[in-house]
Amino acid sequence: MPDEQESLFAAVDALLEEAAQDPLPHPDERKRLREAAGLSQDQIAKTLSVRRETVTSWETGRTAPRAPKRAAYARLLEGLSTLHPTPTVNAVNAPPPPPASSPTVNAVNAVNAQAPTPAPPSINAVNAPAPAQAAAPAAPPTVNAVNAPPTPQRPAKATAPLPTPLEGNGPLVVLDGTDKAHAHSGLLLPLPPKARTDLPTLIAWALGPDADLRSPRLHRNGKDGDPLLVLTPAAAEALGLPPTLEDRRTLRLPDNHPTLKLLAKAKWQLTRRGFGPWPRIYRPATPTTGRQCVQLAILPWGALDARAWGEHTAELPAPELAALLTTYATRVLTPRGSTAVSGLELMTALRPPTRAARNPDTNTWESAPVAGSLTRPADPAPPEAPDEHPVVAALYPRAHQRTPDQVLDEEAYDWIRDPQLLTDAECTRTHAVGVDVNMAFAAAANRLPVGLGPAVHTRAPRFDPKIPGCWLADLSSLELDPRLPSPFTPGGHPPTGPAWYATPTLAYAQELGHPVHPTEAWLRPDHGPYLDAWYTRLRDAYVATMADLGVTSALPEPEFLAAMAELQEHPDPVLKPVLSAIKSTVKGGIGKLRERPQGAAYRPGEPWPALERPTWRPDIRAAVISTARVNMHRKMVKLAAAGLHPIAVLSDCAVYLSDGPSPLDFLPRTPEGKPLPGGFRLGVSPGMVKHEGTQPLLWAVEMLDQGLNPARHIKGHDAAADGE
Repeated sequence: MPDEQESLFAAVDALLEEAAQDPLPHPDERKRLREAAGLSQDQIAKTLSVRRETVTSWETGRTAPRAPKRAAYARLLEGLSTLHPTPTVNAVNAPPPPPASSPTVNAVNAVNAQAPTPAPPSINAVNAPAPAQAAAPAAPPTVNAVNAPPTPQRPAKATAPLPTPLEGNGPLVVLDGTDKAHAHSGLLLPLPPKARTDLPTLIAWALGPDADLRSPRLHRNGKDGDPLLVLTPAAAEALGLPPTLEDRRTLRLPDNHPTLKLLAKAKWQLTRRGFGPWPRIYRPATPTTGRQCVQLAILPWGALDARAWGEHTAELPAPELAALLTTYATRVLTPRGSTAVSGLELMTALRPPTRAARNPDTNTWESAPVAGSLTRPADPAPPEAPDEHPVVAALYPRAHQRTPDQVLDEEAYDWIRDPQLLTDAECTRTHAVGVDVNMAFAAAANRLPVGLGPAVHTRAPRFDPKIPGCWLADLSSLELDPRLPSPFTPGGHPPTGPAWYATPTLAYAQELGHPVHPTEAWLRPDHGPYLDAWYTRLRDAYVATMADLGVTSALPEPEFLAAMAELQEHPDPVLKPVLSAIKSTVKGGIGKLRERPQGAAYRPGEPWPALERPTWRPDIRAAVISTARVNMHRKMVKLAAAGLHPIAVLSDCAVYLSDGPSPLDFLPRTPEGKPLPGGFRLGVSPGMVKHEGTQPLLWAVEMLDQGLNPARHIKGHDAAADGE
């Protein structure tokens, strides 16, 4: 008995010692204080003699510091809080505190009757509501189910910090079949009694003040986003939805399904794409009700494509899934479909086509175009149109195979070097090392002038690299190093005669010293950097997410490679899918600019729905891909001048032979030890490169002998499986 008592006393003493540790502020506040002081995580780590990844974990709340580091870290944060106090709430914009709770509280919901804790410091303090006043002592609560609506319940520990301010309860919730909806930072929102099993009731709740789901517009002339309701398999089953869609061709519920009848009875409508994995449910706007629209994402139907979000993302617990999707929503856009759809929607959200303008003659408000935006659909020039387009059907027979002088072929690289061109020195190398350009298409879109209006046909034009369009020119006489891919064709083979080229490709030919004399062109005099805001938004999202994962622009090259390797070995279940989705948003959004017809009912030569969008612009897609390919070739030329030639290129990945397994073993340096200017440079920013993978030399040579592209398999599997 004495031994048992001493053991219990020792356990109690240990618990008291743990409770008496130096208090620390919220993880979000730790990050705010460091950034306010202009300190890097590396500086904090060096001062406290810990790894930078440890500081990242402290600032995200994944781990907590232990003695003796905890006391030193607490002292640092206390000093920083004195220098950089938390901003106070603006008294003008702060809403008044809610009244004290009624003493008649439902005993079942007694926990939820407490006032919610203040929002994390990452949320804008100016817009944050003031904390509720404490209720005065009152008589013991009595049971009253009518007068005791439960309030949102927030756990003490928040999930991953949010990078931008949220409004209300955030833009989305995840439903798991219970009577609670999961919002950002672990916030739980109570559902009305029928909302768990009745879709019209759930939609009405999502649009009402109890849910308070908000997705603020990204442009002053744009529209606020619609609430997103994410349904897990349990939630879908509770609402009467089947576990899978039987119609695999159209991927939508049949029109006679009971759920659709319920919606129709409640006066709700569906968009033209019907009730599929991403149904949009709305009522037409009226002067009294305004916009009423809700977006659903049905996980058991494949709403979160594993190629974009990761294999097991849809299986995450509801709180983690809510944190993941909210992070994507605040950094990119509230998802409205696949990442490709979101990429296209982001373009419109950042550059809306119209604005409200007052007519001076009638003194009424009218719709007016927004300068620099795509305001109306435009037919493509014949060379820009895909084979199915009515423009092509009007010019060529149905079975006609267009030649390079009839069609614009601006696609990403897929090239391998002839193995006969491998030198003796290259054959003595031991490894094949791949480097991959970060966000290559996004970097190509930066400051890229693209057409805003229709194309104008011109004969024998004088080439102007500042005018977007496509040009018919002959570049076959330009001789290039056969150990490099040609910059003028996706396959890397030299052109054999006249062909259509986008402006960036022809401008690069001029840069290489080739005289450019187009014989014909389709030009767009009205042009501008339409994708600039899109690039900036996605660049910031990518860099911020990489920083949260511990990979920053301040890392030296060896530490950058080590951090990227650590990221692959120990992926974060929330942030890694966000990163994957951001990259997929870039590539999918660019691809969606030339969306082709879908469905078995389509007949070649007929128009399809995508053509009605102002953002159906194959010329913009061609300009971006052309720029990305030219950027890639320009860097390879720089390395070739230093004696290094790739053996394979696939899109934004180049494979070189090396004496070691790391990119640092072959990337050339200046005499001062710095990266070669204009070449491939390791780093996290878009346009810089990361290590894609390494394989033995013999493996790479065998791939070349078989006519296969080593860049596709340098990771050890098909790069297309990763959406790359």
